[in-house]
Amino acid sequence: MDHDERLGVPLRWWVQGTMLVASLWLAVIVAVPGPIAWVVTAIAFGLLALAFVSYGSARVSVGDGVFRAGRAHIETRHLGPAVALDAEATRRTAGQEADARAYLLLRPYLKRAVRVPITDPADPAPYWLVSSRRPDELARALAGPHDNSAAG
Repeated sequence: MDHDERLGVPLRWWVQGTMLVASLWLAVIVAVPGPIAWVVTAIAFGLLALAFVSYGSARVSVGDGVFRAGRAHIETRHLGPAVALDAEATRRTAGQEADARAYLLLRPYLKRAVRVPITDPADPAPYWLVSSRRPDELARALAGPHDNSAAG
């Protein structure tokens, strides 16, 4: 595997989510009997954990000639030169300069991303924009020994 990372939610989200559930517990404990309040709180925390784990389970990997970003994958021979973007370029590329046909795997807690042009004429997406904690490393992995001339 040339590159592999999971886009898990940051610790501060877990802390804030726990405080939200604690606030819910405080509101519920004064309105209903104790055991019911604990059950409601446990269910709320379980749903929060499920949401965070699910949202943060997206993986970005490059290996065996395939680039995977979340549920999507594409052979690296169909990729142009990847560019690691800084925070401002990521914001612009995902916003005012965005193409509605592009494939996006963005996470709001990751400010940087990699823009990967798609060279396959049968693919409707002109590029992929993928968040990464290590965008320079991801761009290097995508620029590895791939034969783009064999596309087709």
